[in-house]
Amino acid sequence: MAVVSMSSEYNTVNELLNAPEGEFFEFKEAKNNYDFSKAVKYCCALANCGGGKFVLGITDKRPRKIVGSNAFLQPEATIGRIMNMLRVRISFQIYNDNTPSRILVFDVAGRPLGLPVQADGIAWWRIGEELVPMPESVRREIYDEAGHDFSNDVCPGATLSDLDESAINDFRVRWLKKSGNSRITSLSAEQLLRDCEAMSDDGMTYAALILFGTRTALGKYLALSEIVFEYRATEKSGPADVRENFREGFFTCYDKIWDLVNLRNTKQSYQEGLFVFDILTFNERVVREALLNAVAHRNYQTEGSIFVVQYPDRLVIDSPGGLPSGVTVDNIINRQKPRNRRIAEILALCGLVERAGQGMNLIYELGIREAKSLPDFTGTDDFLVRIRLNGLVLDRRLLAFINSIGEERLEVFSIDDFLIIDALFHEMPLSENLRMRVKRLVDLGVVEHAGRNKYVLARGLYDVTGRSGVHTRLVGLDRSYNKGLILEHLRKSGSVGAPLREIQQVLPSYNRGQLQVLLRELRDEEKIRLEGKTSAARWFLRHN
Repeated sequence: MAVVSMSSEYNTVNELLNAPEGEFFEFKEAKNNYDFSKAVKYCCALANCGGGKFVLGITDKRPRKIVGSNAFLQPEATIGRIMNMLRVRISFQIYNDNTPSRILVFDVAGRPLGLPVQADGIAWWRIGEELVPMPESVRREIYDEAGHDFSNDVCPGATLSDLDESAINDFRVRWLKKSGNSRITSLSAEQLLRDCEAMSDDGMTYAALILFGTRTALGKYLALSEIVFEYRATEKSGPADVRENFREGFFTCYDKIWDLVNLRNTKQSYQEGLFVFDILTFNERVVREALLNAVAHRNYQTEGSIFVVQYPDRLVIDSPGGLPSGVTVDNIINRQKPRNRRIAEILALCGLVERAGQGMNLIYELGIREAKSLPDFTGTDDFLVRIRLNGLVLDRRLLAFINSIGEERLEVFSIDDFLIIDALFHEMPLSENLRMRVKRLVDLGVVEHAGRNKYVLARGLYDVTGRSGVHTRLVGLDRSYNKGLILEHLRKSGSVGAPLREIQQVLPSYNRGQLQVLLRELRDEEKIRLEGKTSAARWFLRHN
């Protein structure tokens, strides 16, 4: 039941005041403050309805009135916390220039295809003005968007005795910690499995076997559910230096696999001032997220095992089955389509991932924060997903650069923000999507606007890394080019000259003050001259 939000059409105060009733808008007065937990639930419900706007400072009843809101005076931090909980994109806009009071609008993106968004384990939904848990019928319709879920099928013949008690108890402890629901402690194993929908009246699901099954049971019912770990000290072919086969429930082997990786996890040191910092070649969170993605999204009806191959400087994970329909290497960060929804839901319940299927953005973010190469998907095709996690720190100056931004600002960064920083640091062009997001970093003082469709990292951040000359070069190249455009225009204007407003058409990205600085520099260089005053003033090319 894909829903297309119309809320993106309403971007002015007047449009908001006259917006139609419906599931795409939520208006709250919130004159002084607003409860954060309620805001999270409303954003969750808006995402589940296809996306929309959460508006603070305007009355809900018609005719709507502006009352102003002092809620969430640091909206960057607020939406950062909400995005971390819901794993959907949220932006904000403040209207206070042409209105008597502050209006705060959170623009919430729609949920991923085939997966409801949850807050504290509940997929919130709106019926009129009421917030309610999403009806089961709606949940089923959403799950059906992604196609058949093999992991939710019942495995004929499988019983509770085919599951590992220690794996079930590991899940119980994690679920208790995530939910804070003490009732989980006293549940029988069968009731626990029923509550997380790993089993039903019809029998035990394949998800239960994949997550909790014994070696014997998996060999009997689903031998394909296997993870193979190898360590190779070199690229040479032949037997691996270390090889371990795990045909057992994921909750049984999850920590064991990380322990094997960590056994040969070297440290890379770098110095910043008087302090020395260590960065592990293999970040635990990144490795665990990549492994979770492989288990939750592999095709369990395709031959082959999950392979985790560790080299001294990188980790390669192969997962049988290509990317889900609609997901590509180019959109893998922002497009989620769970192949095994029952597995994904159970992993999300116990907090192994905030939202199963969206760990990829965390993998990218942590890689950038540690100045490592972005994940490499070379070798991925219709039958295999291969992710290569490079462990070497490429440029220690990038580490110093990111640290200089400050942890408080980094906490509210989205994955797009990190991708922008990585691209600009390496002098790579920004994609159209990233250019649409860069203004936020300009407002935060992390990025500078250096010309038409051109951005550079802030001068102060380059100074920290001892690369101020790079900033001068990047800005200077653009400055020289823009001066050349002005000179060419004045050459064509000839004896008529050109007023300031006409020159602004040559460099529309420059405001009046920036343009006047360029003109003064050209005049001081004796390349142009000014005749007249005020609105009658015109600029001319000087002929030496």
